[in-house]
Amino acid sequence: MGESMKFKRIGIHNFPVPSPQTLGSAGYDLQARLNPSGDLTSEHRQTVFVGQRILVDTGFAAEIPRGMVGLVCSRSGLAVNHGIMVLNAPGIIDSDYRGELKVILYNTGGSRYEFKHGDRIAQLVVVPCYTCAGIEGELDDTARGTGGMGSTGS
Repeated sequence: MGESMKFKRIGIHNFPVPSPQTLGSAGYDLQARLNPSGDLTSEHRQTVFVGQRILVDTGFAAEIPRGMVGLVCSRSGLAVNHGIMVLNAPGIIDSDYRGELKVILYNTGGSRYEFKHGDRIAQLVVVPCYTCAGIEGELDDTARGTGGMGSTGS
C-alpha cells in the first residue's frame, strides 16, 4: 500500500491500527471508542438523537506527515442510510497535532441512531496541504473579480 503513517493507541481497546481497507481506498476507517474505563467485556453504546451533535473518541492519535493534512469525513453508508454526518466535515487534523483523533457526529436523519464501541463512524483522508506566509497587498484582477455565491451562473 505504499508509504506508512504512525498511529499511537489511546486508552485500552483492541481496535486494529487504522488503515485503508483495499488498495484503492482513500480513507482510514475510524472507530468509536466508548469504553473510557477500558472495560472490553461489556457492550458500550451511544445514541445520537435527531438534531444532536456528539464528540466521539477514536482510540488513536496520528502522525500526519509534514506537508499533509488529515481530513475527517463522513462515511457514505452512515450518511445515506441514517443521516449521520461529520458536523464540521471535513474536520481538519494538522500535521503537528498529536492528540487523540475525535469525531463530531451530527444526526440529520429522521430518527435516533445507536452505535456501539468499535463501530466505524468516520474516515480519515490524508492529502497534500500547501501553506505559505500571508502578506497584505492588492490582489490580481480576474474575470470573476468579486463575484460570489451564484455569480458564475447555474
